[in-house]
Amino acid sequence: MKVLSIGHASYDISMPVEGFPKENTKYRLKEKVECPGGPALTAALLLGSWDVEVYYTGFIGNDFYGQKILEEMRKRNISTEYVIRVNGLETTKSFILINKLNASRTLFNVVPKLSGITPPTYNFTPDIILMDGEHYPLAIDAIEKFPNAIKVIDAGKVTEEVAKLCRVSDYIICSREFAELITKERINYKEPETLKVVLNKLTSLYKGQIIITQEEKGCLYKLDDKIKMMSGLKVFAQDTTGAGDIFHGAFVYGLSKKLPLEKCLKIANIAAGISVKRIGSTNSIPEVEEVYKIYEKNR
Repeated sequence: MKVLSIGHASYDISMPVEGFPKENTKYRLKEKVECPGGPALTAALLLGSWDVEVYYTGFIGNDFYGQKILEEMRKRNISTEYVIRVNGLETTKSFILINKLNASRTLFNVVPKLSGITPPTYNFTPDIILMDGEHYPLAIDAIEKFPNAIKVIDAGKVTEEVAKLCRVSDYIICSREFAELITKERINYKEPETLKVVLNKLTSLYKGQIIITQEEKGCLYKLDDKIKMMSGLKVFAQDTTGAGDIFHGAFVYGLSKKLPLEKCLKIANIAAGISVKRIGSTNSIPEVEEVYKIYEKNR
């Protein structure tokens, strides 16, 4: 099956620090990790690494960092035909401070101002479209061109564009923050009824399959009219950057193999769990064999 991933690409520079920085203080860093990132691009790079036929469309600058992204795409067997490059604009860069004491992260995104992006003309028909809500015109153009494709939305943040894409998606994979803001309800793990309320409200809003990701706690979903929670992989986290993006890419991998929902979710949970043990977004993408090895041990 062919996958089209649409949305955000960036070049990430991650800097591990001992504790959260204090204002008006100088720090001498001993290490930094650089790699491509961004939700749609990271998911595409995982799919390419796992031998799925994947295409990416989104914006990168016509600069050094854009060239580094293209090199990584080619290395992971992803077509660069539909990458949109804009002369005079820089590639989006993310500067990420990682607190080594608790693995929390603080991101600074430097995003160029874009306008009037023309959607590409595709010479293939995707079976699955993965969107992260960035570059809405590209996403809605693909949906209109390929109405029979399975549509998956990474609903990580609440925007008008993401909400619109949720309404036309077959799978809505949303963060806990998105779920709480959209439903105006709070999730309290000590009160299981709150999980039911939030999930049922989302189900009433959107026709697609709802999956709420909850970081180390795993994911919440409904199957056969039963609300279920799938636990995350128990690991010692170093950096959570890109874990959600890796979850989405691994989930789409499962769809591309026509696996049942719960197997897709388990593979995605394992892949995301492995990723937080490493620093960097695309640097943290595990090998598919590594994921299946853990899957077989935990069936």
